[in-house]
Amino acid sequence: MTDKTLVRRTPWPASDSWPVCTPLQPSVVYASESPDALDDMYEGRAEGYAYAREAHPNADVLAAKLDGMEGVQGGIVLGSGMAAVTAALLGVLKAGDHLLGGNQLYGRSLRMMSTELPRMGIATSLADPTDVAAMEAAVRPETRMILIEVVSNPTLRVADLEGIAALCKRRGLVLAVDNTFTTPRAVRPLEHGADIVIHSVTKLLAGHSDATLGYVGARDADLNDAMLGVAQTLGLTASPFDCWLAERGLYSFELRYDRAEENARALADHLHGLPGMTRVIYPGRPDHPDHNRVQGLLGSRTGNMVTFEIEGSRDAANRLVRAARNIAFAPTLGDIGTTLSHPATSSHRGLTPEGRAALGLSEGSFRVSVGVEPADLLCTEFEAAVRAAARD
Repeated sequence: MTDKTLVRRTPWPASDSWPVCTPLQPSVVYASESPDALDDMYEGRAEGYAYAREAHPNADVLAAKLDGMEGVQGGIVLGSGMAAVTAALLGVLKAGDHLLGGNQLYGRSLRMMSTELPRMGIATSLADPTDVAAMEAAVRPETRMILIEVVSNPTLRVADLEGIAALCKRRGLVLAVDNTFTTPRAVRPLEHGADIVIHSVTKLLAGHSDATLGYVGARDADLNDAMLGVAQTLGLTASPFDCWLAERGLYSFELRYDRAEENARALADHLHGLPGMTRVIYPGRPDHPDHNRVQGLLGSRTGNMVTFEIEGSRDAANRLVRAARNIAFAPTLGDIGTTLSHPATSSHRGLTPEGRAALGLSEGSFRVSVGVEPADLLCTEFEAAVRAAARD
């Protein structure tokens, strides 16, 4: 006689051992033993899950690890870096408020400020985050928040984090810091006076270009609750599988970061001496425009991002990319392998040539997210590409 069981009622096998790897839990819904038990969970008298849009185990496991890295309690893992930005902004701002942003934010953050927030009645403006006086001059009576990146994309300017934090404290403003480029390996913004820290986990933290996730955490529990409420209502949900992948990536994060940073220093120095190179920007070089601030804020943790500019127009840019055949030309950063991007056709394509020029970007500008390959191979590859670009 065949045993009969109801669908999904087969119990999980008992075991006196446990998995070394974090289990993947893709369930969208969770069953409770009674209405009272569900009430207890929703009202905080018991721990548990009900619906994955609100919370699920893999997101909580990853969030706890990121909390520890940033010195936060109660941070949230979300479906993308922009989901994290959205939760931070809409968790704090309302119609009639003003948001002041750094003038070289990530392109989609700039679009949100220029297009989406004004539709909601939230005013926005930009100022130079390397100049505290300029930021303070841009503060309005209705300003509620300042949003900056520690290191800007792609010009790699370093914000006056501590000066802006002091400004926010004086004026009663919330300071949100996107720490994607630098990561907590280089700086922990909350230790320098920030209120909210944001990450695109997709990038260096996960590190393998196979998981799309974001993270946001605040010092204040009420801010975390407000951001969580926005995330749950808007459905900014993180995929359990992506959380599982990102957690796995974190185990090698420090090894990857340190190797990529070492490579970036070597590549920046090598590029600097090549013919046809008009400038190389790397926070670890003494000719960086914010060198003194780099030393005070980041110390030796100068990251894996290098920006350079070659002579010539789009034709030269095309020749360089085609010659760098072993480097992925892709609008991303933080992969374990080196990637190359062209701001004029990716992150800053929405700007006019004049707008890009105002930021110091031309058709010859490139951003490199340096990976873990042998440094000598990277230098050889880029030298050949730069020389190819210089040929008529």
